[in-house]
Amino acid sequence: MPFLQPSPACGAPEDRRGPRAVACLLYPAMMSLDAVGPLQVFASANAERTGHGLPPAYTLHLLADTAGAVPTSAGFSLRADAARDSVDPATLDTVLVPGGDGVDVQRDNAALLSWLRAAAPQVRRLGSVCSGALILAAAGLLDGRRATTHWSRLDTLRQAHPAVQVEADCLHTYDAAHALDGHVFTSAGVTAGIDLALALVEADLGRPIALAVARRLVMFMRRPGGQAQFSPLLAPETLHAPRLAQLLEWIPTQLGGDLSLPALAAQACMPTRTLSRVFLRELGMTPARYVERVRVEAASTLLAQAQASISTVARLCGFTHPENLRRSFHKHRAVSPQAYAERFGEGARAD
Repeated sequence: MPFLQPSPACGAPEDRRGPRAVACLLYPAMMSLDAVGPLQVFASANAERTGHGLPPAYTLHLLADTAGAVPTSAGFSLRADAARDSVDPATLDTVLVPGGDGVDVQRDNAALLSWLRAAAPQVRRLGSVCSGALILAAAGLLDGRRATTHWSRLDTLRQAHPAVQVEADCLHTYDAAHALDGHVFTSAGVTAGIDLALALVEADLGRPIALAVARRLVMFMRRPGGQAQFSPLLAPETLHAPRLAQLLEWIPTQLGGDLSLPALAAQACMPTRTLSRVFLRELGMTPARYVERVRVEAASTLLAQAQASISTVARLCGFTHPENLRRSFHKHRAVSPQAYAERFGEGARAD
């Protein structure tokens, strides 16, 4: 199979001779969508370019321990073009590691981990999809870095790799502004890999092409990497505490009011300590953190829809002052409210 000469650290594909090689690493019992989803984004970017008379920006490759069929967790197989060890990592631009049921076996795959360690300094970008982050972590490539993974594997990542800065409230950790320093990145559960691939296409080819790809795939182009994996406004349906479920339905109706722990406890008719224990048991977080996430979620919706100025949004959502909103936004979204409004909505007035 034809691979390219070593890729430069930066520059759009049209500035180079030939397209960039994007490779996904296959292994038994991986999740098929973790590979097919992101690769389809790159393929659709090629289709958009050829439709405008431009050459393809990417070549797509599937690699595994050996060439041939690799069974996925869905019961069908994907076919690897080549054996991983037969490919010089320097000929690759971007490498993606998928997740799935087979992750735990691959965490002990010495040959795979060794290849990844050797590839990391040679490829321009190395990323994971879903629980594939556990493979990158096992190779020692996430130590000291921000990382995320599927919500069900976050605790495993934290406990097994304490040197990793695990972030639960984001879809992916790719940051185009710091791509040279942070060329190793991760993404959250399953379809977050598609969001990640779209961000990579936007960094390579610009927002117009990325928007065209999103339209082609009937995707939303409003999901920033800092967005949570799921909305805290969607209360779990399987809560074991009915009074907590009622409280979670009440909280979004009172965002501009008093949502302190004593106020929440009074509404739920529970002692404050009991309420805190129930929150931790049922939701895995404190009442204060939950309230902050709900307020950020509501503020995000208002900003994206250009419903009000930032100061008004801060007041309506219970942040009191725009600076409090800014701090919470940076914590949960990794961007400022103004930047979020400008990028994912129609903009917002600063005053």
